[in-house]
Amino acid sequence: MTSSKSLSRTPLSAVTASTIASSLLTVQTSGAGFVDLTREVAKFTADASAREGAVTLFIRHTSASLTIQENADPSVLDDLMMALSRLAPEDAGWSHDTEGPDDMPAHVKTMLTAASLQIPVLNGKLALGTWQAVYLIEHRTRPHRREIVLQFVGSTG
Repeated sequence: MTSSKSLSRTPLSAVTASTIASSLLTVQTSGAGFVDLTREVAKFTADASAREGAVTLFIRHTSASLTIQENADPSVLDDLMMALSRLAPEDAGWSHDTEGPDDMPAHVKTMLTAASLQIPVLNGKLALGTWQAVYLIEHRTRPHRREIVLQFVGSTG
């Protein structure tokens, strides 16, 4: 059981969500790996004059995905790619291989990660932790053009 002394919460903040701002972000990947989107999402938030609310990201693909992960040590991203490759290897005997041996593993890796993310916006800033960044994960071997819908819902000012 958790002691009430170990919990704290800031006072409630309430706003009227009067704005919906949307944009389509196009990213050219260079093949399998992580692409840091944090600055672009923060720029979108600033361009929308976001004050309080949430930014949603939605990737319009089934062989690439989104995640929030550590941004301090690049070896974390390397290890995550290795883990995903172990969970969905190319040589697993997949029946779906029309687009190449990396296609079905890419679909599995997308299923294991996320097609959408939601990030709170507090006082005009993304409420990410100190070591968190927003990433697109390209699961295919060759470069691809990826589209991500960005949408802010909340108050502006």
